Amino acid sequence: MKPVVAKAEMLIRKPVAEVFAAFIDPAITTKFWFTHGSGKLEVGEEVRWEWPMYGAVARVDVKVIEPNRRILIEWPTPVEWLFSSRSPDTTFVSISSSGFEGGDDKVVGEALDSMGGFVLVLANCKAWLEHGIDLGLIADHNPDAHIRRVE
Repeated sequence: MKPVVAKAEMLIRKPVAEVFAAFIDPAITTKFWFTHGSGKLEVGEEVRWEWPMYGAVARVDVKVIEPNRRILIEWPTPVEWLFSSRSPDTTFVSISSSGFEGGDDKVVGEALDSMGGFVLVLANCKAWLEHGIDLGLIADHNPDAHIRRVE
């Protein structure tokens, strides 16, 4: 089987600098994705993202930052964001994850989970940036997995 790449994409009706900042700065990202981030994404740094409702913590190694164009991290496999300005007020975001290992069923399952997760992140980001609304998609996606009740 050739390498599998999971991809999620979304048009967000905000300028590219604002959308890019939403994924770099945890003060913004926590409004639509993870609950806590240890710091802004910076090349060569490791940051920590937390989802306490799931008891989950991720250590993220920042590999590449090209302002308003590209983010590449290891989490633990590669995840890449590409930002494309479509007009002064719209940005197309593409998130790709790769590097899945194991048997065919495991690889396909992980790729589908990754794609589905990033679709939720992009939809929640769009709602937050365009309308100031947290749809609760991340917490509500798997309420049975919460380690404590979230309301």
